[in-house]
Amino acid sequence: MGTASQVVISYPEELSDWGRDQLTADRYVGYLRKTLGDVAVGDEFEEFVDVGCCGDSLDVSLRIEETDGERVGPETEVEFTTRDAPIEGGWLVQSEAACPR
Repeated sequence: MGTASQVVISYPEELSDWGRDQLTADRYVGYLRKTLGDVAVGDEFEEFVDVGCCGDSLDVSLRIEETDGERVGPETEVEFTTRDAPIEGGWLVQSEAACPR
């Protein structure tokens, strides 16, 4: 099949508007095109999403829902959809968990 012309990636429906904006931004889509490589429907992976000034990252579970190729490349169109799943990643912010003594 070769390089995919399109891939559909899902994220948990509970993801905030801020998280969705970060995930779907051109810079983040560019990052995914450079780092995903070989993909198959059903592949799941954790990715960080910037949370702005109040912390450093939120881990979000992403899943490949559709692809018409075996590899994501620089020209692959990346689309997003939601799925019914909790956000299992956690905020790592300026807290006891993030700054153990």
